[in-house]
Amino acid sequence: MPVDPLGTVVTPFPPQAAKKPDAPRQLPQNEEAEQALLGAILLDNKALERVSEFLKAEHFFVPVHGRIYEAATTLIERGQIASPVTLKAYFQSDADLMHLGGGEYLADLVGAVVTIRSAEDFGRSIHDLYLRRQLIGLGEEVIVEAEKHVVETSALDQIETAEKRLYDLATAGDITGGFQSFGTALKASIERAEAAWQRTSHISGVTTGLRDLDSKLGGLQPSDLLILAGRPSMGKTSLATNIAFSAAEAYRNSNGTDGAVVGFFSLEMSAEQLATRILAEASEIPSEKIRKGDIRDTEFRRLVDATQRLSQAPLFIDDTPALSIAALRTRARRLQRQSGLGLIVVDYLQLLRGSTKSAENRVQEISEITRGLKAIAKELNCPVLALSQLSRAVEQREDKRPQLSDLRESGSIEQDADVVMFVFREEYYLEREEPTSLKYPDQEKFNDAWTKWRERCETTHGTAECIIGKQRHGPIGTVKLYFDGSLTRFADLDTHHQG
Repeated sequence: MPVDPLGTVVTPFPPQAAKKPDAPRQLPQNEEAEQALLGAILLDNKALERVSEFLKAEHFFVPVHGRIYEAATTLIERGQIASPVTLKAYFQSDADLMHLGGGEYLADLVGAVVTIRSAEDFGRSIHDLYLRRQLIGLGEEVIVEAEKHVVETSALDQIETAEKRLYDLATAGDITGGFQSFGTALKASIERAEAAWQRTSHISGVTTGLRDLDSKLGGLQPSDLLILAGRPSMGKTSLATNIAFSAAEAYRNSNGTDGAVVGFFSLEMSAEQLATRILAEASEIPSEKIRKGDIRDTEFRRLVDATQRLSQAPLFIDDTPALSIAALRTRARRLQRQSGLGLIVVDYLQLLRGSTKSAENRVQEISEITRGLKAIAKELNCPVLALSQLSRAVEQREDKRPQLSDLRESGSIEQDADVVMFVFREEYYLEREEPTSLKYPDQEKFNDAWTKWRERCETTHGTAECIIGKQRHGPIGTVKLYFDGSLTRFADLDTHHQG
């Protein structure tokens, strides 16, 4: 045995065994299923109808099989017959087919057919194997990207990219759906109407907590994308938090038969700021006093009671900034699996990111975001309420009530949305339009203008309007609301006036 200079016996490391090269991976495929399907189609062209909706040429593992399928599809769609005879001329110079036997191979496909009844099963098997191959390729690409150390791309960015590609693969590979009978759709409609009839509120969707708005919308409907837009300081976030809290509170009070579990994506405000707003509304203590700790003993007890009540409401807040639409989709899915998500609120749309980081085409990115939000609403079957900024064109008009054309950066917002609502507070603008002696040098005219201004201020004080500019399922129009600025709270206007 070898000995070191100190006389210690040294045990040599065993020689490293030569690493055997990995055997090449066998990708999932079924050549026999591909042959059986092609033979069935060439034997009876009607077999194509069973698979054409979901099966494409690129789904075949053997390239020449994909080309045969594509050529047969082209002929059949033209109203011609696809058979070994008619296809032979198209493949006379195809080296891959000649290697398999040329025209005789096409005839062999037909000769091997046992039944065409299994054509759809063969097609689904081919499609499933294609998805498995795509998953393997995606996994290998994710590994390669993760091994790279690129300063501009963080690990979280890579995760979001992988999530998006997985989602795209899942949606592209979804072969469910298709026609359903009118009776099936009618049954679902009647069940929703019955549920609305049994509720005391008589609404079919998620309540907003505002009677007049619920009456106009019928509640926030499942699978709908609702846009709540307005200029800064109009109260978009306040109205959204009011709706979110009301829906969560209704869910808690009704043991899940009304309202909804709410997921609130706050890209602008922190979760703490959002919670303070909701706490101010529930306790009827101005948020400014809560932040400063300027609270009397009686108010503190109200604050404690409100906190205990709010802590039990199924309202979840995600305040991650610059969230991508792919990450939002993933988190919403996870929340629905864990807690049964019933309403998503996004504050606000323009702060979301699309899949591309380039800011060259902001309109295209917003279009991707609105399509993504609508897809999430349909996939999770819950309403998505997304806040949106308005362009400054509103400020240039004498009548500052917003219109659909004021939606900022993309017409796709109006196009993709099922409902578009605007928050408008005339009081905000009137406070900044007080007549001055500089504008009215004549004292009599100044007095007259100031009196009229004061009357308008008194008329609009504490009021707001929710203007429904678009609604696929019902009428448009304006809902008058009460607004308490100190509590950032909206309520039914007549209820407060009666109190």
